[in-house]
This record gives sequence, C-alpha cells and structure tokens, in this order.
Amino acid sequence: MKYTPRRLKTNVNVTPTSPLKDLVVLVGGLLAIGVGIYVLMGFAVDLIAPRISLGLEKKLAIPFLHTIKKSTTAHKQQPYVQSLIDDLQSRCTDLPYEFKVHIIDSKSVNAAAMPGGHILVYKGLLEQVSSENELVFILAHELGHFAHRDHLRGLGRGLVLLTMSVVLLGSDNLVGDLLSRGVNFTEMGFSRKQEARADTFGLETLQCAYGHVAGATTFFSKMSKGQDSGRWGHYFASHPENRQRIEHLEQLAKDHGYPVGSLTPLPQ
Repeated sequence: MKYTPRRLKTNVNVTPTSPLKDLVVLVGGLLAIGVGIYVLMGFAVDLIAPRISLGLEKKLAIPFLHTIKKSTTAHKQQPYVQSLIDDLQSRCTDLPYEFKVHIIDSKSVNAAAMPGGHILVYKGLLEQVSSENELVFILAHELGHFAHRDHLRGLGRGLVLLTMSVVLLGSDNLVGDLLSRGVNFTEMGFSRKQEARADTFGLETLQCAYGHVAGATTFFSKMSKGQDSGRWGHYFASHPENRQRIEHLEQLAKDHGYPVGSLTPLPQ
C-alpha cells in the first residue's frame, strides 16, 4: 500500500501572520516600554535632581560646554557681566558654585542657568537692558534658580539621558555631546512657582547689592507694552503673567519696605 503523507495544518516554525506585522508589533512594544521607562525615570529625576552632588553636576556640565563654546562670542561686556556675578556671589548670595558667564552670539533676549554654575547671557539681552540694576536683577534671578536647584529640575528627562551617558561612557563622550544638542536650553521651562521664587531671590539680592530695588520690574514692564513673548525667552511666557510678576515684586518690596532708588547707568 502506498503511503501518502498528509499536509500539516499548522507549522510551529512558520508564523501564521505577516512577518512585517510581527516586526511592527515587536518594535512598537519595545518602543512603548522604552517610553514608559523614560517617563518614569524623568519623574524620578525631577525629584532626585535637587539632591545631585556638585561634583556630579560639574561632570554633567561637560557635554553642555561643548555646545556652549560653539555659540559663545568674545564680547567686550563679558568681563563686566562676570564682575557683577562675582560681586553678587561675594556680598549677597554665597552659593556653592564658581559661576562662569558665557555671552551667546544670538539676538534672543534671554539668560539661562546651566549645570555646574554656568550662566548664559544672550547678546540680544545685553542690547535691551537700559541700566545696571536691570541687568543685575536678571542675573540675580538666574542665581535664584541655582539656589533652588531649578536648573537641574528644568533639565528633567534630558538629564536622564545625560546621566546614563556619563555613567556608561564617561563625561567626555560623543553621545553626551549629541544628547546635549537635543536639549534646547533656551527653552528650559520653569513653573510659575519656580519663577516666582527666583523673582523673590532676585529682588532680595538686588536690595542687598544697591540698598534699593530700582530696576527690578523694568524688563517685565517692557514686555507688557507689547513685545512678542517668543522673543523674550522664558522670562516672559505671557503678558498677563508679566503683569502678575510685576505686581508680585511690587507687593514684595512694599511688604519688606524696600525703597526704590536711582538707577545706575551701564558703562559706555
């Protein structure tokens, strides 16, 4: 009798579905897991960041410095701005940092606090300030973010990737440099509560520096008169917020009895 094998109805070695579909499901699943881990780690870092040691913070600053150096310009006011920071640090703040000012070659009217005590000041901001008091308040505002470690909270999930890069590959590596480019430090977001605390710190520091608080609300007043919010960086998220911040500073000055004196002109 001739044997005729029957065709198998199923084959465990061959998927009944399209291989492309399987690939999409697998990649999608891995991506979902990765995003979930990334989000959870981001929230964890938001809590842990203020407790990061200064030594680790300096290592985390190295990748950012590579990017900053490419945008930094040799500006004649850099020594002057640095001297203002040094004076505030020695007389009024005493924060655990050795601050370094970097003048960024950009028309953006902004300043930013970066890891390791690095402060970015954009050329556009220097072109807009009309008094030393105004500039000192802005710098003191950034010092307020350092005092409350907001600059690390602001990095958020980007800090997760940078930390992993530093731990796995070392502080000076190409991956870290690429990751730092992906973190847009000109748009580091701070909550209204964080900004209010930095404004309070800035006002108190301005009072310490001059014995009065003239110039504290000048930038916010300029913005409230019609400037485009996008042009003015994270200081001026919206016009109503600017008015609220002016009111907050004026009320704070009134509550503490801070006088409003004469403005100190900028050096020529």
